[in-house]
Amino acid sequence: MVVNLSKHFSLLNQWVAEIRDLEVQQDRMRFRRNLERIGEVAAYEISKTLPYDTSETQTPMGTATSKVLQQQPVLATILRAGLPLHQGLLNYFDRADNAFISAYRKHQPDGSFEISLDYISCPDLDNRVVIIADPMLATGASLVKTLQYLRDEGEPKEIHIVTAIACTVGIEYVHRNEPNVRIWCGAVDDELTAKGYIVPGLGDAGDLAYGNKQQS
Repeated sequence: MVVNLSKHFSLLNQWVAEIRDLEVQQDRMRFRRNLERIGEVAAYEISKTLPYDTSETQTPMGTATSKVLQQQPVLATILRAGLPLHQGLLNYFDRADNAFISAYRKHQPDGSFEISLDYISCPDLDNRVVIIADPMLATGASLVKTLQYLRDEGEPKEIHIVTAIACTVGIEYVHRNEPNVRIWCGAVDDELTAKGYIVPGLGDAGDLAYGNKQQS
């Protein structure tokens, strides 16, 4: 299942427009904050799909009955670009466990690339709800490899992917390999270049958030 959050009129559409805008992108703090806001909206929408228990809370005037999450999710992110989006999720799921994975494109001289995974810090994932933040879902290769990597830490009962901009090619690739995941997108673009970049997209989210990296 794919949920395109930009199909509904909301402030999220403004934030997506700003992270795409060349002029607004010059303000790194605003770029990071807009990704964080998109993560917050996604967290709220995902929270509607999770199971709840009834809980009684003692107030100064009596007892209130409330609905509370049965279980806190695990919030996972792909370093470094996913950090602002992850923070938005964590602002709402503020008691969640967290996982961090380093996954990056290792480019070859011929222009091709492979996905390199060097590091993971993760709790036990058995029978947990896992929410993965990655701002750009382009080819889908890094997300699929990340999911394979995470399963070494346990078998989740649900997996949600949160992304600011997704490409239809990447969405299809993820669902061919991981048919049961739910993808939450700030927007969906249709074009992917030969080098694996989304068009119109927004550029390199990690560079825009944290500065240009040395290419390796």
